Amino acid sequence: MHRRLIVFGYILAVGTLMLEAADTAQSNLSAPQIVDKNIAARGGLQAWRAVQTISEEGKMGVGGNQRATLQVPMPNKEGKVPGHVRPKEEVELPFVMNLERSRKSRFELKFKGQTAVQVYDGTKGWKLRPYLNRLEVEPYSQDELKQASMRTDLDGPLIDYASKGIQVELDGIEKVEDRDCYKLKLTMNDGRTIHDWIDAQSFLEAKIEGQPRRLDGKIHPVEVYYRDYRPVSGLQIPFVLETRVLQVGTTARGFKDPYVPAERITIDKVVVNPKLDASLFSKPEVAMASKGH
Repeated sequence: MHRRLIVFGYILAVGTLMLEAADTAQSNLSAPQIVDKNIAARGGLQAWRAVQTISEEGKMGVGGNQRATLQVPMPNKEGKVPGHVRPKEEVELPFVMNLERSRKSRFELKFKGQTAVQVYDGTKGWKLRPYLNRLEVEPYSQDELKQASMRTDLDGPLIDYASKGIQVELDGIEKVEDRDCYKLKLTMNDGRTIHDWIDAQSFLEAKIEGQPRRLDGKIHPVEVYYRDYRPVSGLQIPFVLETRVLQVGTTARGFKDPYVPAERITIDKVVVNPKLDASLFSKPEVAMASKGH
């Protein structure tokens, strides 16, 4: 799923039995069969085909004191001992995201009384970033347009994957947070390959490779974890999404690659097939966008 957009755990006493079950499944289930089970676990093919729009509200975590302590010039009385400070507690910013087929999206994030907006109509995109003192609506850059065009639709890559031009292969079994998962290799219609991990017991998605990010001059792999699935209108929806930017050793300048804290999204409300005005996916009006949702 494009967001996002879920808690794992196992009882040690049955861990061996589950591993054996997963090994058996690996030899008995093909990639298409695993996908079929995933779709069934998420609510069924016909139910997802009937979804035209989705609206989500929640909070996005930014920063937080899970970051490493920072050395700062705070000497003691002798002026020799450096001090350390931990960044402030994680701030959670409210957001609203509306999705519509095909790949239309509107994302609003509130920060210090202002609302940032990102809109993609399936072809063109716009952004308003008042928190950067940019009070005019700006078009997406070419890189942003490319990334938006590569996102899958609101039902994710596995629903009707063949009609989307996606090829699926089984690439073994791996642990994801102590749970056995089928590792699927997806070859997208533009030739890109990503991996998607399906829980071997629930057949819900546990993790997927996200779009890589450029940090400090280097491309970093990205993983998105799905947790806390809940039923909504007959569908199983993850209510917690955690994005992790992986370290790559050193930066482009040769410095040690710093740890990047995970970004956590907690969804409070999901509405399936809400009526969404077409104007939501048009170029935002500054006056409307700045007032918030």
